[in-house]
Amino acid sequence: MSLILSFIVTLIFGSMIILIRMKSSKRPASIKGIVLPPIMMSTGALMFVIPYFRVSGFDILEAVLMGLVFSLILIWTTKFEIRHQFVFIKRTKAFPVILMALLLIRLFIKYWISGSVEVGELSGMFWIMAFAMIVPWRIAMYFQYKSVAQKLAGNEEIA
Repeated sequence: MSLILSFIVTLIFGSMIILIRMKSSKRPASIKGIVLPPIMMSTGALMFVIPYFRVSGFDILEAVLMGLVFSLILIWTTKFEIRHQFVFIKRTKAFPVILMALLLIRLFIKYWISGSVEVGELSGMFWIMAFAMIVPWRIAMYFQYKSVAQKLAGNEEIA
């Protein structure tokens, strides 16, 4: 029963995150909005102070590689555009589908390895994977945003 409840709660929260991401594309993008999420998420690294959450070197490598693969998918699907003299994240129909697919893949992996890995270590691995996913994605977003913002600034000088 707890497995089903955990799955349902994860899907609800994942759906809420997708809705928030889609609503945010209606507002202009900003450097603060791009940079703050990984900074705020970095506080989660404090969990590794407690031995219960520590992860082995090999598991760290696995989690980072998985996060990098997921980040490539997010980088590939995140684009910016100029609308109304502001920089916006370009909405794509594939983005919510990809986010939900990544969530389902993470759920599958979590339940697949949960029998052989302690709960604390599993939590640490999934935090590492999420952080390894969001940091490269947000770095790529930052550079894409700066590129589009420079084009916007260049267009304003001409006008």
